[in-house]
Order: sequence, then C-alpha cells, then structure tokens
Amino acid sequence: MRPVGATEAMPIRARILAATSRHLPMLVEQGKFRKDLYFRLNVVNMRIPPLRSRKEDIVLLAAHFLYRIQQRMGVSYTFSDEALRVMTEYEWPGNVRELENAIERACTMSSGPLLQLMDMPTPLQEFRNHRQFTGANAASEPAIVSIAELEKQAILKTIRQLHGDKLKAAKLLGIGKTTLYRKLKEYGIAYRNVSA
Repeated sequence: MRPVGATEAMPIRARILAATSRHLPMLVEQGKFRKDLYFRLNVVNMRIPPLRSRKEDIVLLAAHFLYRIQQRMGVSYTFSDEALRVMTEYEWPGNVRELENAIERACTMSSGPLLQLMDMPTPLQEFRNHRQFTGANAASEPAIVSIAELEKQAILKTIRQLHGDKLKAAKLLGIGKTTLYRKLKEYGIAYRNVSA
C-alpha cells in the first residue's frame, strides 16, 4: 500500500469486519455476490439475532449508550418510565444502531435531565400512539414489568457479565458505586451473591 503523498509502498496488516442482513451464500449462488470475495471475508462467521429477538438487552444497551453520552456531554440523564417502557416494547427494525441513535436524539432534544417519550424519534411516539389507539388487550400484550424490576434485571445482568466487578458495573450503568450498593440493598440482593 502507498499512503497518500508517499513515494514508497508500505506493508500493512489489517482485519476487515463486515456485516450484512443479506443471505450471502444464496447471493453467491445467484451470481449477485462475488464468490472469491465471499470466501475471503467469511473467515469467522457470527450470527447476531435482531434486537427484537432479545428484548432483555434493551435496558442494558440503553444504559450503556446513555452513559457514553453523559461522559461526552457532561450531563446526567435518566429515562422517564414511559420512555423506558415504550423502548422495551418497540420492535427496533434498525436494531442496535437505531436504539443508539434514538437515545442520542433524545439527549439532544431534551430540555432537562429526564428523557421523555416526546424527546424520542417519531417512530417510537407513533408506536405508543398506535398501541393506545388500537387498545391492545391483555391477551396480546407482553406481561407488564415494573421499572424497578427492569432496573433490577439490568443491574444483575451487568454485574454478572462483568464477573462481579461492581465498580465497572456502576460506571457502565451511569450510576455511582454507593447508588449501586443502595439499590442492591433495596432489592434484597446480597453484594457477595452476585457473580458470574
């Protein structure tokens, strides 16, 4: 490779990470994707289910994205109960990127530290309005889970994923260590019992 403005080529080592929602083996068979390129890219293949198939990750991911934004902007945000509830019910056709962008937009549009549903992108607001208008009945609704329970599950999952490192968990969740310990106490969880 020759860098811009250089007179000599320089050897480089690079790894390529590629993602697609298309079925590449089928496209290769149809002649719509180059076979040689497919085999060059297909060294390690991972299938990641869409966000709508792993709703339990939404609160954890939302907390992670909110923490990153807080670090960058120096403002402490939190989600309203309604915003959090709609986020966990929404189908997220744009997957994790759509969730991240929705939180970024909410932080930009919000007039205060509490992120309301009206701060979220239009599709989430329309989703909530549609649900209210159609009056989805209890048989078709997912079980209602309290915000406290969602928070408890997010805390436990984060601590387990970090193999019991509560300081890192508190940072990732965007709360102080003392707040984390207080919440564990509120939920009746012994500090030492939370492990990987």
